[in-house]
Parts: sequence; C-alpha cells; structure tokens
Amino acid sequence: MIEDFKRFKSGTDIRGVASEGVPGETVDLTDEAIENMTAGFVAWLKDMTKKTAGKLTVSVGHDSRISAPRIKGAVIRSLTSFGVSVYDCGLSSTPAMFMTTMDLNCDGAVQITASHHPYNRNGLKFFTKKGGLGGGDITVILNYAQQGVALPKAEGKAAPVNYMVQYAQRLRQLIIDGTGQTQPLQGLKIIVDAGNGAGGYSHWVLTSQAASFWSRTACFRTTFPIRKTKKPWKASQKRP
Repeated sequence: MIEDFKRFKSGTDIRGVASEGVPGETVDLTDEAIENMTAGFVAWLKDMTKKTAGKLTVSVGHDSRISAPRIKGAVIRSLTSFGVSVYDCGLSSTPAMFMTTMDLNCDGAVQITASHHPYNRNGLKFFTKKGGLGGGDITVILNYAQQGVALPKAEGKAAPVNYMVQYAQRLRQLIIDGTGQTQPLQGLKIIVDAGNGAGGYSHWVLTSQAASFWSRTACFRTTFPIRKTKKPWKASQKRP
C-alpha cells in the first residue's frame, strides 16, 4: 500500500524508480502505483472534458527504457478497465504523443518516459489538446490516486497504431513547406542523437530530404543518459 503518492511528483511529470540495478534505490513505480495514477488521470480527464470514461480516447507511447513494456501494460490495463478506448503507439517520441491529440483526435495522451533521468527511473507525462499538464494538474491526479477513484468498471479496447510514420510525414512536409524545396537537405551530412533509440524515426525525415544520415545512441539498458556521462558523446565523434 502506497502511503504518499505526492512523492512521485516531479514538476509537471510523474517520476519514480522503475527498475532494479542501482544500489540503494528500491522500485517504487510498481504496477499498483501506475494503475492508481492512471486511474487518477482518467478521473481528471473526465472532469476536464465533461465526458464519461467510456467516451474517452487516450493514446499511450513510451521511450526505450527497459521498464517501458511493464509500465505500458499497467497503463493500458487501467485505462481499459474504465472503458477508455486506447491507441497503443509503442516506441514514440514525446512531441509525437502530444500530436496524437491533434492527428488522432485523442482526448488525452500518456508518454511513458523519464527524460534525461538514469535508466532505472521512469514515469508518466500527460497531454491534452491544450498541451502538457501543469504542476497543479499533476497534484490533482496524485490526490485522486491517493484517495482512490470511484469510477464504474467497463471494458475498453486497445488497438496498436504506428503513429510515428504519420508524425514523420508531418515533419517532412513542414521542412518542404518551410523551404519551398522538395529535397532541401541534399548534400548535407547530419549526425542525429537518436534519444536512446526513440528518435530513430528521424532517418525517415532526413533521408527523404536527400541528407546523408548517421545516428548515434546510448542504450538505456546499460548506460546513463548524456547528462550523466560523456562516453556516448565521445563515441559519436568517431567516424563510422
């Protein structure tokens, strides 16, 4: 039983320890915690949209952290238990998940990520059509999680959606429209930090504009992000 959900608040996001591997850090972002906080998001979103839970559509995506599959399962399990329709977007970038509220007409979106935090951490980031939630919204969601959400149970459905292809097409078109050229990057050599794999879609955008592309990345499975170590950056300076 979690006694204080407020400890998961990190500014405008939810953060916690999701994987073993760091001495002295015990996993607290359990399935139970995730399901309760997701239920809190459903209650908050229901209040904001004035819709019943069964009329809500929410997209779910994640970065490449090793805890992502487990957490995604808990998020989707909680959402569908209240009758929410879910788009499972799989490995996705955070900006793309916001855009699902536009392109897929989702009432809300959940990105499972911990940004630059170490590989054993993870969390939840929420969006609506108005953008990311504020700190006050996160407090409300965590209060709901603490108190328990009294919403009727139902049976929602989850469907896989490869939105990153559509998102990449959107980005390609923005480049073309902005430059007035069909291949504005021709002749350029571009190195991309693929964000531990989640930003790999960038090759769809850049190579379609005739740019030479090389990606560097660090795996969250074994290393810390760029802000914690310079090793991945030094590796990227070696020519392929």
